[in-house]
Amino acid sequence: MGNRFESVQSVREGLRDVNYLADEGIAGVVFLADRLGKPVLVEGPAGTGKTQLAKSVAEMTGARLIRLQCYEGLDESKALYEWNYKKQLLRIQADKNSDSWSDVHDDIFSDEFLLTRPLLEAITAEDPVVLLIDEVDRVEVETEALLLEILSEYQVSIPELGTIVAKQIPLVFLTSNNTRELSEALKRRCLYLHVDYPDMAREKLIVTTRVPGVSENLADQIARIVRSIRQLDLKKAPSVSETIDWARTLVLLGVEQVDAQQAKDTLHVLLKYQTDIAKAAKELSVEAAK
Repeated sequence: MGNRFESVQSVREGLRDVNYLADEGIAGVVFLADRLGKPVLVEGPAGTGKTQLAKSVAEMTGARLIRLQCYEGLDESKALYEWNYKKQLLRIQADKNSDSWSDVHDDIFSDEFLLTRPLLEAITAEDPVVLLIDEVDRVEVETEALLLEILSEYQVSIPELGTIVAKQIPLVFLTSNNTRELSEALKRRCLYLHVDYPDMAREKLIVTTRVPGVSENLADQIARIVRSIRQLDLKKAPSVSETIDWARTLVLLGVEQVDAQQAKDTLHVLLKYQTDIAKAAKELSVEAAK
């Protein structure tokens, strides 16, 4: 398979065309991931666009997005593959008069009885694929080991079938919210990208790009208010997606100039803890009084 991207600038422009505003660092890592054939580990606070990056790269390249949503307790049968035991049992019952167990064994442990899960599906796909392994920090260390063979060799070993080698090298994105430290073995196999909250100018641009009907003036006010709120000691700072939701809310309400009262009345869209809402409301009152 040839290179997907001509240059870092072409990545940046392609992402912009699908409404993902990447800086030079993000575009550079995506470009290198394609050229080096390496996965990208994307870390940073929740809601900063880590998952959306993988979705946008898939949209930009016309590739199929295969997503593995990680969670505590995820095991091989949900991530990699499992055998269709019911179908195997039916075949055994149908062949119960067979003289050779080895013939039955070889029959039931074949592709026909294999249920592919996201990791194996990405490896065996013939069409272009972007594999998203979302919130990898939620799985146990033991489950993390399942990823190592795939991420280093792009192959899967199945005892009954042997080694299945990838028909192509997919673009792979792993996201992490830093809820636990990932293993050195996993990190060694990946390019590293940290995605933080955008600066004020970029967040304003994100709002104007993603929210129809928002004025430049309103987008500027939203970016400034969100920036000041993020500087508070909050339980959870507002994410970029919550900034976009807040902007859509204000547009729907017909707000053109955000005053302290309007901001306080809609803080529940931006913040999701009452203690955070109270702190932000107090800060807005102080700012209004100046």
